[in-house]
Amino acid sequence: MLPLPADIFTEPEDVSPDSLANLGPLRRLAGTWQADKGIDINPKAEGPERRTFIEHVRMDPIDPQANGPQLFYGLRYHIHINTPEEDITFHDQVGYWLWEPATGLIMQTLAIPRGQVLLASGHAKPDDRTISVAAKRGDTTYGICSTDFLEQAFRTDSYRCDITFNDDGSWSYQIQTALFVRGAPFNHHDSNTLLLVAPPKLNPLAVIVNDREKGNGPA
Repeated sequence: MLPLPADIFTEPEDVSPDSLANLGPLRRLAGTWQADKGIDINPKAEGPERRTFIEHVRMDPIDPQANGPQLFYGLRYHIHINTPEEDITFHDQVGYWLWEPATGLIMQTLAIPRGQVLLASGHAKPDDRTISVAAKRGDTTYGICSTDFLEQAFRTDSYRCDITFNDDGSWSYQIQTALFVRGAPFNHHDSNTLLLVAPPKLNPLAVIVNDREKGNGPA
């Protein structure tokens, strides 16, 4: 983290309207992705269960975001997962991937409809082919927050997501979530390789600017 500036209110003036062109390593995540060979290792009463899952991911560029002088470019994402055996939702997740060009900070926000949210962080260079983010329970900056039930029955102590951008344009991830279940540690593990099924779109501000430059929008 850079030293806190004296002026924490003034937003930067040099902001590009084109988020897609300023996402650093996250630009390779933009678009709509799909895969049908994901692997999930999760805890069950009788022991670890291995499930194959089908995954659909959409990541859309958002307009630049500022915390005073701090500037982020990012993606809004939605992940939907089901299994070959069932059409019902196996997992649903929403959040943001954010990139701070000034520091190389990467953040992932995550929310699932079972009463859990987290903010994970890492650092990378613009052209890195691998990125990683992590969060820990109890951390007040990059931490994990859960319901009373999850805290007592399936406590999440840490989260780590490692992403590799492949030469063919796909990307692969390995997610390790350290749980504490019935008094014992459990490594909840997910992995998959996603293929592009639809290209990314421009963020709303970039669309407006492009239309103006082409003479298709209001001046």
